[in-house]
Amino acid sequence: MFIFPGQGSQYPGMGSDLCQDFPVARQIYDRAGEVLGYDLAELSFNDPDGRLNLTRYTQAALLTHSIACLEIFRELTDDRIQPVAAAGRSLGEYSALVAAGALTFEEALQLVQRRGEFMGAYGEGEMLAFPLELAQAQPLAEHYYCAVAGCNLTDQTVVGGRAADLDALMQAAQSRFPKKRPVRLKTEGAFHTYYMVTAAQHYRPVLDAAALRPPQIRVLSNYTGAYHDPDPALIKSRLFFQLFHPVQWLANLQRVFVDGVTLFIEFGGGIGSGETPDAKRPNLEGMIKKAMRGTDFNAQYVPAINSRTLRETAESLLA
Repeated sequence: MFIFPGQGSQYPGMGSDLCQDFPVARQIYDRAGEVLGYDLAELSFNDPDGRLNLTRYTQAALLTHSIACLEIFRELTDDRIQPVAAAGRSLGEYSALVAAGALTFEEALQLVQRRGEFMGAYGEGEMLAFPLELAQAQPLAEHYYCAVAGCNLTDQTVVGGRAADLDALMQAAQSRFPKKRPVRLKTEGAFHTYYMVTAAQHYRPVLDAAALRPPQIRVLSNYTGAYHDPDPALIKSRLFFQLFHPVQWLANLQRVFVDGVTLFIEFGGGIGSGETPDAKRPNLEGMIKKAMRGTDFNAQYVPAINSRTLRETAESLLA
């Protein structure tokens, strides 16, 4: 299964190693620049104006990095590793639809460019990741007018709201659950909550006009937690609702565990304090491994997020 991270896994320097080592990556970044009308490579590699964490730029940068990693992997493996399904967390769902042939890279880039613009312009608020179960986090969040934005794991729930409301929520949560430490996320708004309804309303005509084909492999929906219906019109409606409803990532993982997926390959992004692409860690690895704990499911995970891990993963899978 091919998987793709979402917003929060961007970093300055992202993709610089790929373009230095692989001509196909340079071609992907050149194509992105033609669609976007600005030098995405310069923004991603150097971030000279500090724009990479602005949603209108972040989403295009992450999609491009993910697809560059995917195309390099296909080249290194001579396209011999074929997935049975694809999934992405939040923004990553668009990369998954590219991997499945439902969207071309250019079509997806145009969509996420507008999506990011609307989310940045019409959204508000911030986000927190709580190490709490949904049943604990939701009533506490709603008491402070915050909303559940994502169900990552059984014991990790993401919530969103205005900064002052989140501050009050954090104070209450630390008093009630002193050993549970929430983490503020690198986002420009309370994504996947009611704070994104206006952005979604502006985005809908863009989705309606988009070219989208039935995927060639199954793709998971963050909105439903299950597989997308192959009907493009229904996929568009799920992408619309995804903007202001919680990301059902745990349900996505549980679905593919039951279906017998035994290998996850993650493309793109990176997290951690390391300053170079080679020093970054994968975004989704920890969630996948934690989701399997205490279950009968056992799947292998491998990263393909920079030049080194792309080469190592391709070599190991072809051995």
